[in-house]
Amino acid sequence: MNADKPAVSGGARIFAAQRYRLSTLTVPCDLIVAVTAGRKELHTPSRSITAGQGQAVLIARGTQWDVVNDPYGQQQYEALVLGFDGMLVREFSERAQTHTTSDVTSAQVIALDEALIEALQRTLPGQQTPSNAVIRHRCLEVLLLLEEKGHCFAPPQELSWTERIQRLIGQRINADWSVSTIAQAFHMSESTLRRRLADSDTTLAAIVRDSRLQTALGMLQTSDLSVGEVAQ
Repeated sequence: MNADKPAVSGGARIFAAQRYRLSTLTVPCDLIVAVTAGRKELHTPSRSITAGQGQAVLIARGTQWDVVNDPYGQQQYEALVLGFDGMLVREFSERAQTHTTSDVTSAQVIALDEALIEALQRTLPGQQTPSNAVIRHRCLEVLLLLEEKGHCFAPPQELSWTERIQRLIGQRINADWSVSTIAQAFHMSESTLRRRLADSDTTLAAIVRDSRLQTALGMLQTSDLSVGEVAQ
């Protein structure tokens, strides 16, 4: 395989003999990507994240990145990728044992250990395809290990459609966002997106405007840029 598109709630092993880049990749489900050789880079116009060998990156659903997989001096880039569907994340959240974890809202790098690697390995397809019940059990094991490390994914019901769109827009605040591009990112029709925006009593134009204003205010408060430079 040569792209980070595993089956939802299932594992895959990714290989790349050469460095390559995937532009504006929208993550459809919560992911953990464990780098076992080379390094992975995630980029937005305002942020860059790098996970090297022995590290994993947790990526929240609905976020959008430029993704680079790089052998980085190794024979090839290798990673274990596991995706969690929303129902599984919700199920785990409802029975979680602790409330001291921090929700993954964008992407963050964590250290790998032997227990986590072994649990990820068990989710990979083998000579025999396990039942859906077994796959879900193994995925829940990974979520439990992440919880013990202090990390969890936010259950879907905690994010409104306005919040999901704000999260997506916030990563590429200066992009030319439209109903068409947002609908495509969330794999839905434009009419469905318009209905969900109407149900939330808002419009895409209002969400884009508010997101840009919040970003501009933050830049004015934390940098030496002038108003004109921020506007540009």
